[in-house]
Amino acid sequence: MKIIALLALFIAIGCILATGCVAQIKKDTGNGTVTPTSTFAPFTNQSILTNTTNATNATNVTPKLKGPLRVSISGYPLALNVTLNNATAGTATPTVPLDLMLDEGNYAVSVCVGWVCENETVVTKFGKQTTVDFGDRLRRDVEFPAPTARILEFYKNGDSVAVNIEYINPDTKSHTITAEVSMGYTYIDERSNQKMGASAQGKESYEVSTSTRITRTMYLNFGSGYSYNFDTPVIQAITVK
Repeated sequence: MKIIALLALFIAIGCILATGCVAQIKKDTGNGTVTPTSTFAPFTNQSILTNTTNATNATNVTPKLKGPLRVSISGYPLALNVTLNNATAGTATPTVPLDLMLDEGNYAVSVCVGWVCENETVVTKFGKQTTVDFGDRLRRDVEFPAPTARILEFYKNGDSVAVNIEYINPDTKSHTITAEVSMGYTYIDERSNQKMGASAQGKESYEVSTSTRITRTMYLNFGSGYSYNFDTPVIQAITVK
């Protein structure tokens, strides 16, 4: 009986200890805090919806129709930048126009020489060539694309020839323009009464402001004699500084 009672006691104590081990909560031996373990991750479909929406929008985008535009200056003796809506689009040369393919719509087209600009508003359409030519307007408004000088007229003035010279500066800054002029002539020498040949030269410089033309008179003097006959004065050289 005593042996049976002891066995029963040991069995009861073993069951109590086993139950305590099962019920004990596992502890983190590293820092002493309890770390619960998650066994369920919530489902989310946000990125899938975003990607689906972007894909749908991309599918619905319709490409814009385009139309051809040609800009020319028809032989004007200078290569010029072409501006579309205040942005440089390319260059047109005296012999080669600028060809562009643009979205349908309105465009402000311009070319400039110095301070002078020629402007045109055009409309591009799909399948229809749009052309604008600035050549005639440039020749009318900016006859000379670079600083230069030219003879306007000349006439005999006593023992000389008066030559009216126009100094032209279409540039965006001032320049000093020098013109060298010469003229051949014949006359009767007052001592020998023989017909003689000679030439007269002149050289003058003027500062010409931006986008300005000025006219000045140069005098080419004859030598001593009489019965003067003279050729047409010509500009031998032009210097621009």
